[in-house]
Amino acid sequence: MLHLKENPTLKDIQEYVTALGIERGFDQNSVLKRCLLLGEEMGELFKAVRKKENMKVDHHSEFGSLDEELADVIIVLCSVVNYYRIDLEEAFREKEEINKKREWK
Repeated sequence: MLHLKENPTLKDIQEYVTALGIERGFDQNSVLKRCLLLGEEMGELFKAVRKKENMKVDHHSEFGSLDEELADVIIVLCSVVNYYRIDLEEAFREKEEINKKREWK
């Protein structure tokens, strides 16, 4: 059984998700399958938010708690990121440098 480091970095999380994919047999999924799964997880996240905000949800829908669904989104997002061998922390930092120069209204 895999264990995630205490206080992991984004790189640690990405490496953990790579190992999870291998352990659970998802490592051979195409990027299309990974992106479709990410969309499904986003839908489950939205349902969890609706429930948290006391909005009506279909009682036959299957989804977890808000924190579980957020974790699922991170896992599948990292799977897509890993497919393309992107360093998410580096990408985040580079994008933030661009965002800092933007004018937000």
